[in-house]
Amino acid sequence: MKVIICGAGQVGWQIARHLSSENNDVVVVDNNPELIRRATDTLDVQGIAGFASYPDVLEKAGARDADMIIAATYSDEVNMVTCQVAHSVFAIPRKIARLRAQSYLTAIYSDLYRRDHMPIDVVISPEREVAEAALQRLQAPAAFDTETFLGGKAQLLGITIDEDCPVVNTPLRQLSDLFSTLRAIVVGIRRDGRLFAPEANDQIFPGDACYICVVTEDVPRTLEVFGKTTQTQERVIIVGGGNVGLAVAQHLEKKGRGIRAKVIEKDRKIAERAADALERTIVLNGDGLDKTLLAEAGVTRADAILCVTDDDKTNMLAAVRAKASGCDMAIALINDPTLVPLMAPLGIDAHINPRQTTVSSILRHIRHGRVRGVYSIGDAEAEVIEAEVLSTSPIAGRSLRDIDFPEGVLIGAIEQNGKVMKPEGKIKVDAGDVILIFALADDVPEVERLLQVSIDYF
Repeated sequence: MKVIICGAGQVGWQIARHLSSENNDVVVVDNNPELIRRATDTLDVQGIAGFASYPDVLEKAGARDADMIIAATYSDEVNMVTCQVAHSVFAIPRKIARLRAQSYLTAIYSDLYRRDHMPIDVVISPEREVAEAALQRLQAPAAFDTETFLGGKAQLLGITIDEDCPVVNTPLRQLSDLFSTLRAIVVGIRRDGRLFAPEANDQIFPGDACYICVVTEDVPRTLEVFGKTTQTQERVIIVGGGNVGLAVAQHLEKKGRGIRAKVIEKDRKIAERAADALERTIVLNGDGLDKTLLAEAGVTRADAILCVTDDDKTNMLAAVRAKASGCDMAIALINDPTLVPLMAPLGIDAHINPRQTTVSSILRHIRHGRVRGVYSIGDAEAEVIEAEVLSTSPIAGRSLRDIDFPEGVLIGAIEQNGKVMKPEGKIKVDAGDVILIFALADDVPEVERLLQVSIDYF
């Protein structure tokens, strides 16, 4: 498949990295020659320096025989015009655009722009993706990472192992014996900065960050087994009243159930806009780092604080100050991945990486139709893939114990006839089953070969 990626920033680079590693013909376009040089030096891609919306630049990129174009520059207008040119001039079949401005999103989602006038097949909104990720973090306060699969029937939980965890130093094989009815499996462990797929004899140690695939009904029991308590988030403080913070506050208002949220926003105009858009949420105009203002917002009694300003350091410091003041849980929006290792030492419970959520969203839309979901873990170190098994797949008709998966691959769950089960060696995989697979980045191509999903992406 030939793909043109417009924008060589962090998101564009990560998408190019994924697609080029899967032997696709990838061309990256950006008006910054240094970003193009970085892409061509580190990835197996072609690079074109120029403005992505210019027809002659797209011509040089091979737009006449491209299968897909992904417009992920920093400009909404450039992304929209690029998709229009790709459609009108080059008839590229598939067009994906990243759009940030709420005005554009409102118009597009309200069908004001119809396909004939604005030919974008898939719109990716980083703010909406981040808001959804933030809500998932709030719904699973004991986990530092979470994602839903199999139509909500299964979840991926990221849990940090504490010293008092009941199953610490326990081999995973023994864990399965002790809790035989628990439909949960540890598919990934990050230890000393390295992510790996554990074997049956591996043990869990304090400080490990474990990724666990679990049937949704068994989430409370799984958290209990791993020493985590479930807590209802009734009092939430949101630092940052921009698109992300506003979207979260609006959702919490709709959810109701006694949830009380307060928003702190430094920019007066943005604060006024948020106050106008919200009905029951108190909006405070001021600095989220101000100790007095945090006290006024009730930080000492808050169940969680969500820091989602456009400045990483502000988010981190506000989260640290809130925790020091007695807030139970702190979540910070972090754009710079080099700051993530500081989260644990600073006592920040969870973080949201906009790049990771955007990359995961784009991957969901560019995979073959049989792949129903893809979630990128860490700095594109691994993927959790939800896929339907084809009758032509090499794994169809075979028991799980007889399938030769790579070392970096584990099955997290399997759905047969609408029922989600914990994977066991005796289970036979049939065509039409849906499986949840954890795969380290280097093993993704082999997983796609086994699933036979890399032939086509749309």
